[in-house]
Amino acid sequence: MVTTRKNGSLYTRIDGKVAHVEFGHPASNSFVSELLERLTDTINELSENDGISVILLKSEGEKAFCAGASFDELLEVSNLEEGKAFFSGFAHVINAMRKCKKVIVGRVHGKTVGGGVGLAAACDYVYSNVNSSIKLSELSIGIAPLVIAPAVARKIGNAAMGEMSLAPTEWKSAYWAQEKGLFNKVFDSAQEMDKELDFFIHKLASYNAEALTEWKKVLWEGTDHWDTLLTDRAAITGKLALSDFTRNALSKFKK
Repeated sequence: MVTTRKNGSLYTRIDGKVAHVEFGHPASNSFVSELLERLTDTINELSENDGISVILLKSEGEKAFCAGASFDELLEVSNLEEGKAFFSGFAHVINAMRKCKKVIVGRVHGKTVGGGVGLAAACDYVYSNVNSSIKLSELSIGIAPLVIAPAVARKIGNAAMGEMSLAPTEWKSAYWAQEKGLFNKVFDSAQEMDKELDFFIHKLASYNAEALTEWKKVLWEGTDHWDTLLTDRAAITGKLALSDFTRNALSKFKK
């Protein structure tokens, strides 16, 4: 079932020690500001929930996993303050994910663009299938993947990120993403992926919760400055979004 709500949907279901968090939006599971804020709040709340050890992050439907930022909302940005606020939404989500006390496992079932790639990169472990191709399309619309870059580079390195971002109209396969370290597992079908994923998350949740928390801190060492870095990057991206180049590029997608 795919949501028809213009501000998207977000549902959380607790299954034992695993929290299933599912987001959705009628525009290929893209993110509007309200949905980003709700996801940030949800991750922060689950981080303090002593009853769970693992968060499974997934999206609705069977097509795109996440199309990144909402182009419709981006077109409504009219000044620097609004631009910074819009892109700070992704900054807040990524920072909430890296600071979360729970291990976050991503389920990427389809194509992923821009901010969606950043979301996958901020997960601690990612399951995907062969339909999960990825693309950093930002330069093609006059901005740059500044906010998500630290998370993406942490997983795949600057060279691979440069290869993606400087060819913003080209899709990279799920196997390319696995080879570079963004995806941990790639399966031939969603059914096979979900079978293995269910086993993995419940096995992971059976481990010592305190040990998982302490180990996640180690995995994210060296990122404490991201609270400031990502917000500063959001301001720069917001400024770029006001350019004539970006307005003209986005207008072509306006329905």
